[in-house]
Amino acid sequence: MATRTKTQQPTRQRQQPQELDMRTALFLAAVCGQTYVQFDNSDGLFIVPRNYSLEGSFTGEVYDYAEEKFGYVLQSERSSVLAFRGSGSAVDWVADFIAQQTPYTPVKNCGQVHKGFTDIYTAIRPQVLALIQQLPPDKPLFITGHSLGGSLSTLAALDIANNTAIRTPIVYTFGAPRVGDVKFVRAYNAKMATHWRFQNEYDIVPHLPPLVYQSPDTKKTYYYMHVKGEVKRSFRMGSVSGNHVLSSYFADLVQEDPVFAASLCAENPGWCPIDD
Repeated sequence: MATRTKTQQPTRQRQQPQELDMRTALFLAAVCGQTYVQFDNSDGLFIVPRNYSLEGSFTGEVYDYAEEKFGYVLQSERSSVLAFRGSGSAVDWVADFIAQQTPYTPVKNCGQVHKGFTDIYTAIRPQVLALIQQLPPDKPLFITGHSLGGSLSTLAALDIANNTAIRTPIVYTFGAPRVGDVKFVRAYNAKMATHWRFQNEYDIVPHLPPLVYQSPDTKKTYYYMHVKGEVKRSFRMGSVSGNHVLSSYFADLVQEDPVFAASLCAENPGWCPIDD
């Protein structure tokens, strides 16, 4: 994103990979924060940043539990944003640890992916694609998510790039776990022009599932890799949770440009994921 005094607007999409932009990362981290607010509020209300409008939200029923809110789509005059929520319930964490693999079905011959994450994405996919298909295809689409939301972002990005008119989505994730095997990662990296994966070296979640995972039930061995674009961060917050939560990632990014961050948060009171 270019330097601005108003609410950060993602720069226009290019066919070539976009350079890493810390202001874009700050903006999208704040967008991610509101997915948790949406989930926590029974009415689904959350703060939409200035100059953006809500195009729609999406929910999913996973493992026969009640419908859960998993994110939303925003749009401004210059860009669109698809945001996925991270783990917000015990159901999500069950899904996180179902680390057996299943074929990635939205695109043929793209390897194997984490079954727990894929079950959630499959449940919300029709709503997500319906919203994406309403967006102008010539407008840049930013896809973002924290934790579980980062894995859903990855699954969605390859799907959208292959199965919609938006061919070059731009992905920023925070504290995302590994998603798939070597074949999936190769297919993803070859197709996706821009993916920036923010990873705190002291955050345990990006190290899961392990590179080699053996199912305790089937004893079958699965192999996991990260997709491209690692942006290595290094901060310790005194606990396993503190090293992973979105507010810690946001606080770390604020140090890159504190003046811009202050302006961004002041322009949208209550919007930024800041621990009091």
